[in-house]
Amino acid sequence: MIKLNATDASDLKVVVATDAEIENNHFLKATKDSFLVDFGQKTVYLKLDLKAEDRRKELKKVINSLVVKNVANLSLDLDALIKVYSNDQFNAEQIFNTVVETIAFVSHPVYSDKKTNSKKPDYLYNLTSLDDKFNDLFTKALIKTEMVNYARDLQDTPPNLATSEWLAEKIKVDAKTIPGVKLTVLGLEEAKKLGMGLLLAVNSASEFEPRVVIAEYNGEASKPKTVLVGKGITFDSGGYNLKPSQFMKGMKFDMSGAAIMISTVFALAKAQAKANVAAVGMFTDNRIGGHGTLPESVIKSMNGLTVQIDNTDAEGRLVLADGLTYGVRELKAERLIEASTLTGAISVALGPWATGGFTKSDALWKEVKNASLQTGEAIWRLPIYPEHLEVMKKTPIADLTNSEPGRNAGSSTAAAFLNEFAEGLDYIHLDIASTADDSDRGTGVLVKTLFELLAN
Repeated sequence: MIKLNATDASDLKVVVATDAEIENNHFLKATKDSFLVDFGQKTVYLKLDLKAEDRRKELKKVINSLVVKNVANLSLDLDALIKVYSNDQFNAEQIFNTVVETIAFVSHPVYSDKKTNSKKPDYLYNLTSLDDKFNDLFTKALIKTEMVNYARDLQDTPPNLATSEWLAEKIKVDAKTIPGVKLTVLGLEEAKKLGMGLLLAVNSASEFEPRVVIAEYNGEASKPKTVLVGKGITFDSGGYNLKPSQFMKGMKFDMSGAAIMISTVFALAKAQAKANVAAVGMFTDNRIGGHGTLPESVIKSMNGLTVQIDNTDAEGRLVLADGLTYGVRELKAERLIEASTLTGAISVALGPWATGGFTKSDALWKEVKNASLQTGEAIWRLPIYPEHLEVMKKTPIADLTNSEPGRNAGSSTAAAFLNEFAEGLDYIHLDIASTADDSDRGTGVLVKTLFELLAN
């Protein structure tokens, strides 16, 4: 539990240890940990490296360590922390958000419906400050962290439970608690009527119907309509291009993009932000069965382009293509932002440290980049060259192939494929394959950045 200037009694006060205190205190100097508890003084001393190249990363590390090992109610003096640790690259607002977001993230319980004796104490973290400006920031921070954790809970739910049908119903129920959200769910028949051939091709072997979940919020009609599209593959077996067993692990997280985009709309609505936004979650699993789509099948997309499915394990771009078309034609998008756990190649390129960003719009990239710098969620821009699209057109019997004939620039060729369905609108593809989950848990990555982008 996090509070601001609460009157609740705290067991221990958290302060930043000065260099002199560290030098003169044998225990502070000797400990390898990021903090030291002095129960006699009822004080927790944080050891922050003032020479750290990335102060946000250093603060997150220290707060993370404190929360993981905490056994008491704590009171943290924000004003003292900011005085010691702020600089031109890491201001008071960023410090405040980092503290709140890290505590909320680390203390959020693991999905535990099926695990006994998993409940941990809910300690109080009381943040104190004499500065009134943190009141509004605190309200927004709690909303953002709530929705980051909402996305994580959807991500973490086991795939035998979190089917396309179950997720759609849960999101529909949860949307009713948030004023201003319009929630629409499309099923199999609606997808057929709309001509979502690519979504249906991926879903063809599933025992569960596909679901297209649309969450809309309009807090400012004069703003351009931004449509967020998210990949919602609830489990990816690879289809007939079956994944090796070691690559099945973590495939429940293949619906992360959809969870994140819907959670972002929920956050904006809860904050009553001046945003004009909709999210489209494309939910299905990708299985093998008698009706499963075969490699080299040719399928017509919702926008009319035909696609040769040369790899049934490149299914994410298929459902997203129909989702982008829905955003353009049915929701009248003026710009598109899409997130997906799309390619293994992005993990090779960027590792777990950054999301890959692909766009032909310098203006949209600048907005996304600035938002990410504010939140600390790293996004690195990668190219979409004409050559990336050329290799996706190398099929004599369809407009596009869904899989490049080789291993060159796999993330960029996937982005080039998707860009064909943006119909000329400003569009950015965010590949979160390496950032959506960590240590077997969802991260809710990008909810904060998209909130920052769209709420201002």
